[in-house]
Amino acid sequence: MRALPRREVWYYFGPAFVASVAYIDPGNFATNIAAGSAFGYRLLWVLLWSNAMAILIQYLSAKLGIATGRTLPQNCRACFSPSMNLFLWVAAEMAALATDLAEFLGAALGFYLLFGLPLLPAALLTGVLVFLILAVERMGFRRLEYVIMAFVGVIGVAYALEVLLARPDWGGITRGVVVPWVDSNSIYLAVGMLGATVMPHVVYLHSALVLPRRAQNDAAHNHHHRRLELADVLLAMNGAWLINSAMVVMAAAVFFHYGLAVHSIEQAHHTLLPLLGGGAAVAFAIALLCSGLSSSTVGTMAGQVIIEGFLNIRFSIFLRRLLTMVPALLVIAWGLDPLKILILSQVALSFCLPFALVPLILFTRRRDLMGALVNRPLTTAAAWVTAAIVLGLNALLLYQTFGGSF
Repeated sequence: MRALPRREVWYYFGPAFVASVAYIDPGNFATNIAAGSAFGYRLLWVLLWSNAMAILIQYLSAKLGIATGRTLPQNCRACFSPSMNLFLWVAAEMAALATDLAEFLGAALGFYLLFGLPLLPAALLTGVLVFLILAVERMGFRRLEYVIMAFVGVIGVAYALEVLLARPDWGGITRGVVVPWVDSNSIYLAVGMLGATVMPHVVYLHSALVLPRRAQNDAAHNHHHRRLELADVLLAMNGAWLINSAMVVMAAAVFFHYGLAVHSIEQAHHTLLPLLGGGAAVAFAIALLCSGLSSSTVGTMAGQVIIEGFLNIRFSIFLRRLLTMVPALLVIAWGLDPLKILILSQVALSFCLPFALVPLILFTRRRDLMGALVNRPLTTAAAWVTAAIVLGLNALLLYQTFGGSF
């Protein structure tokens, strides 16, 4: 089979990087900093396994779009009853709402930490900038992908600097990655880390991102597309894993090491200044701002795919952004704790995840839908194990909520 030219290979890279922004959004900042400051390196294994699950899930989503020419919500509308479709839409909208809340709050906090803007004006400025980023798509979707990829690069550089300055314990990092550990005190954060790492809204979105590159009625081309999208997923998701791990490592090496309880993102930023210097504090704020702006843009795109796919209606992406600003503005106006809201939103996402996962697995195992790109039995088995792990962690959290301990 003919190898594709290098320029053509580069053309296929991008969708997974757009999706990966959701894996390093402000909700990840909240859960990762909380996990590192409270438990040191011991929850790093959650990120490793969450990333493996994310790779599988995003690959299946992309493959569904390539094989069927339809998004995951569109496939749900075509294959399920109206009542089931409505239920899945409600679950998807809940996930999108939780996501939008976390991302918008994060960008507003980034402006506050960098420039001292009060949170409400910072949130309004965030809304304006996200509208401008979304407008880039009018000059071509590839340009929007470049903008998102640039944001990912800035976040990665910022956290490389953070780890360099923090001088972590690499032996402790290795043990935290390799040895699974959880107890009743850490389960809430572990589920939050899972919810912040495996994001339901980009499971829906990724199946749409691959469609502009899909060839109609060309099985050989779509097979090449599937292979290159797998490479795109592996590169983007592993990059997101390294950034997430760097967040935990920084929090463990600085806050946990010095016995500092961190109860807010603002406190984390201010604490970095005397411990690691101004460079670390500025890098932290820049990363948070880039994360909030880019993930808020991607969240709006996902919300549009969800409502158009499930309900078969045309919906302006700018109207979608305007409507989803409201909950974040209310949270800020009421003076609620942003860190607690961010962590709660990630736990909510974990509970919404199975409603995206189960239909995705059911569709990608069907030969009549997928054709030559149907799952292998081992792939389907791994996907069901992933869904079972998500459900199991959610069950543990509910058990603890109602008084259980372990």
